[in-house]
Amino acid sequence: MDWRILIVALPLAVAGGWAIYNIGALAINQAQKFLKKQS
Repeated sequence: MDWRILIVALPLAVAGGWAIYNIGALAINQAQKFLKKQS
């Protein structure tokens, strides 16, 4: 395993994980608002 690959991949993985986390949080927030409107 080349350490340079890790240096490039790690920030990409962190950025991707952060984006997925934020999108997931927004989606849950939207879903909760939608469900509150329905009831």
